[in-house]
Amino acid sequence: MKHEIDRALAAPAQVSDDVCALPLVRRLGAALDMAPEQWREGAALPRGWHVAFFSVDTPQSQVRADGFAGLGVALPELGMPRIVFGGRKIHFFGDIPIGARLRRNSRLLSVVPKEGRSGRLAVCTVQHEIFVEGGTEAVVLELHDYVMREAVAPSEEAGAGAGAANPVAPVPTPTPPMPEPSLRRIVTPNELLLFRISAVMSNPHRIHYDSPYALNVEGYPALVVNGSVASLLLLEFFRSESGREPNAISLRNGGLSFCGRPLRLNAIAEDRQWQVWADDEQGRVAVEGTMGFAT
Repeated sequence: MKHEIDRALAAPAQVSDDVCALPLVRRLGAALDMAPEQWREGAALPRGWHVAFFSVDTPQSQVRADGFAGLGVALPELGMPRIVFGGRKIHFFGDIPIGARLRRNSRLLSVVPKEGRSGRLAVCTVQHEIFVEGGTEAVVLELHDYVMREAVAPSEEAGAGAGAANPVAPVPTPTPPMPEPSLRRIVTPNELLLFRISAVMSNPHRIHYDSPYALNVEGYPALVVNGSVASLLLLEFFRSESGREPNAISLRNGGLSFCGRPLRLNAIAEDRQWQVWADDEQGRVAVEGTMGFAT
């Protein structure tokens, strides 16, 4: 295992290019129910919307049966085929102008093997640095945490439901009761929203838009709300209530939320940093973390 980890960590950074294209920005704004004409070439991209760029261009024949197209960064081969997105931390050092050409340097930053209740696992942290063309300093530094887990035995998988084998769904971890929020908004993600966000982000994972697959193959009760959708809704809730842009975002995926079910966006407003989370009406947390203010 150590040899595989050392080899993966020694791999050179992977470089990818993209354009902060105005049509894509407007499509994301429209999907979030905003007037798209408010964004123009040269204006600053709303912070956090960079998630719409640098999608993984996996050839159609190489996309898995569940639609998972990969991460864009190679993880070590540790005999742990189940990959779970755990969360992200984002630091903003500047703004991305709409229309600018972008470069992203990505590398595996760390791999930490652990023993969990269900067996061996490894926590992998991937670092992304985003540069605007002509700039020498990153405008966005982002850390993604992934959990690699061992495959579930068929008997265990059957007992837990097909959805338990989903390779990218958040691990449902117990969360302590959340405090009473000072601000709350309730939204209900529907099929159209999930499809439009998946299209804008070029996310082909079928549990977010293919209802027969999500229900009959993965065993979910409904389409799964992409964690990025919940995070974007939280971000826009924060932005509209505070009237300010974040300079740092830290979010952890805690569980699943489902299409057609109310999702509560919650915040505790503080001077320099807000505590935010999204949960259902039973208080089951899907995403939680903090958002700090730009100075």
